[in-house]
Amino acid sequence: MLIAAALAGCQREERTLRLDPASAAALNDVRLMPDGTAGAPPQIFTALGKPYADNAYDLSQGKRLYSWFGCRQCHADDRTGIAPSFLAGRWRYGPSLASIVVSIRDGRPGGMPSFHARLTTEQIWQLAGYVQTLGAYSAKTSAPGRDDAVQTRPAENRAPTSGLFDRLSVQ
Repeated sequence: MLIAAALAGCQREERTLRLDPASAAALNDVRLMPDGTAGAPPQIFTALGKPYADNAYDLSQGKRLYSWFGCRQCHADDRTGIAPSFLAGRWRYGPSLASIVVSIRDGRPGGMPSFHARLTTEQIWQLAGYVQTLGAYSAKTSAPGRDDAVQTRPAENRAPTSGLFDRLSVQ
C-alpha cells in the first residue's frame, strides 16, 4: 500500500511534442523595448507554464539544436569564437528569454543570422531556453541531459562559482 501511494504521488514532466498552430503563432508575438535589449514573453508563454525555461525535455531539445546548428563555433565557451561568448557575464541584448528569442528568430546586426526560416517557433523557444541556461546567473531546477564531451563549464543547473564571470569577463 505504501508503494502504491508513493507511485501515485509521482508526476512525470509533461512532454508536448507540438503546439496547436494558434498557440505557436501567439508565441511569435514577442515585444521588445525600442533599443531591442529587453522585453516580456507573450502571455501564452505564462499560460503554458513557461515550458521552454523550466522543462528539462524542452531544454534538452534546445541543447540538441544548439549542437546541430553549430552555435558553439561562433559563441565558443572559451571566448575564441567570432561572436560573444554566453559565459562572458554580460550580454549585448540582455539575458531575458524574449530578447534571446528575437535574436535567434530575427538575427542581429553585425553577424547573427536569422533562423526563422530554418526553425519552427517551438524550436526557437527551445533553443532560447537552453541558451539562457548557458549564461544563467543562478541555479535552475531543470537542466538538459549531459553529453559525453569534455565539459568546459559547470552543469547547466548549477550556479556559477564565485569569480567565474570575473575570469571570463571582457577586458
